[in-house]
This record gives sequence, C-alpha cells and structure tokens, in this order.
Amino acid sequence: MGKTLYLECYSGISGDMTVAALLDLGADQAVLDSALKSLPVSGFQTKISRVVKGGIDACDFDVMLDKKHENHDHDMEYLHGHHHENTEADTHHHTHENGTDEMHMHSHTQEHTHAHDTESAHGHHHHEHRGLKEIAHMIEHSDMTENAKKTALRIFGILAAAEGKAHNVPADQVHFHEVGAVDSIVDIVSAAVCLDNLEITDVIVPVLHEGCGTVRCQHGILPVPVPAVVNVVNENHLNMKITDVEGELVTPTGAAIAAAIKTKDQLPKEFVIQKTGVGAGKRQYECPGILRAMFIS
Repeated sequence: MGKTLYLECYSGISGDMTVAALLDLGADQAVLDSALKSLPVSGFQTKISRVVKGGIDACDFDVMLDKKHENHDHDMEYLHGHHHENTEADTHHHTHENGTDEMHMHSHTQEHTHAHDTESAHGHHHHEHRGLKEIAHMIEHSDMTENAKKTALRIFGILAAAEGKAHNVPADQVHFHEVGAVDSIVDIVSAAVCLDNLEITDVIVPVLHEGCGTVRCQHGILPVPVPAVVNVVNENHLNMKITDVEGELVTPTGAAIAAAIKTKDQLPKEFVIQKTGVGAGKRQYECPGILRAMFIS
C-alpha cells in the first residue's frame, strides 16, 4: 500500500531540503548511503544532523564538497552579488556560512557522515561538464531500485529541459554546472532513493512559495525566480506564489523534484496527518527555511 505525501513549500524547496525532510520521515540512511557509494562520483561527503531553523527542530542533509568541487550555493554575500575573495578557511567552511545557529547545532548533535571518493581512483574529474547522457548511464548502473532510477532520470530530464530552454540549447546538449555538478547529482539521486524507500505513490504539491530580487549564479546575476525555475513551473503546471522575501527560495533542483513527483496539487478537504518530517535549508532568509513533508490519509 503506497503512501500519500504532502509537501508544504511555504519556504520554497531545494534538493537538500527535500532529502532532509524524507530522511526525517524515516527513509533508510543505509539504503541511501549504498546508492551514493555506487555512483562513480568523488569529491563529496554527506552529513545528516539536526539543526534549529526559526526555533523549529529540523533534519539537515549536507553535501560537503572538497575544495576542487566547491561552489557558492550557501554563501549569502556571493549569492546576492557582493563578491569577495574567499580565504582558504572560507572555502572549506562556506557551506555553513548561513548562520552560527546551525554551526553551533552541528557541533553538539549526533551526525551521520559518509565520505565518497570512488571516482578519484579512476582519475575522472570532469564533474562540471556531465550531460544528460553521462548522468543517465551513471544512474542506470547504480545500486538503486528500478523505480528510484526512473524517478531520478525524470528529475534530471525536467532540469535539463529547463536549463536548455533558458540557454537555447537542446536538453541532451546541456553540459554545465547546474545539471552536472556533484551536489546536484547527490541531491537528486538521494531524493529519488528516499521517495522509493518510503514507498510514496502520491505527492501533493499545492504551491511553491518563491522569493524576489536577484541571485548570483555561474552565468551572472539573475532575477528571482531564475529562468530555469520559471521554465520548470511553466512546463509542468506547478503553482507558484511570489512572496516579499528577498532571495531564491525555490532552486532549479527543488522545482524539478517537485515537478517530477507531483501527482496532485489539491489537498483533500479533510485529512489526517500521520507523520511529519522537517528538512532544513542552508540559506538564511527572513522565513524559517524549512520544508515540511507530511504523510496524510
């Protein structure tokens, strides 16, 4: 008997928020780790811990990249156009620059950490230029169920189509950071594995709450919602609400996950909440930065 999941995206949605919420709902960490270990990808560690966001206890899924694969995703000054030179210390720790709250909580809570370095032995380091074909091959040969593989491929297909439309190239020729980056691969595969592990068959996504303003990415400073998110929402008939929170609440990966797994956009008039999972975001905004995922009946 499958389960019905309700994603409450009042603070937006991202890949890591989704994975954290599903882990909080009880997805098997051992199954997830086995799947990630089977990928020919190196340069990252995953850490699962508890953090407090806006006074709310949440699960945190952290993809920690080594120096070579680091990006600026959680560096608020960089995201909003205030570029600064990172010192070596900045580079190693910028995934936690979103606030001392979470750094403090990480150091005082149980952590589940795994290093993944399978690719380095083979000398492959073309991380930021993987296209859909390479990613599909990687997923097909991974330690995942057929259903999880199908979900992961659907998410990547939606993301590649959206990025391709934004840059006017066919989806199968999209070879750049947004699709091929290590953290995107880990987030998407993890979300697919956790959804399958929890035996979720229906997913209700009524609306994605998005911020406003601008955000910096590899291609420069872009308006929020960024073009890839606009394309995902448009092509997949997702409902979006723009809020007055300054910043990007909905990431392209988060939007693609929502689009790939949504089966309904209307909640029943009455329902019972059976279990709730709370996933933490990394960026520090006015809103709490959490994604609540609920099993309902």
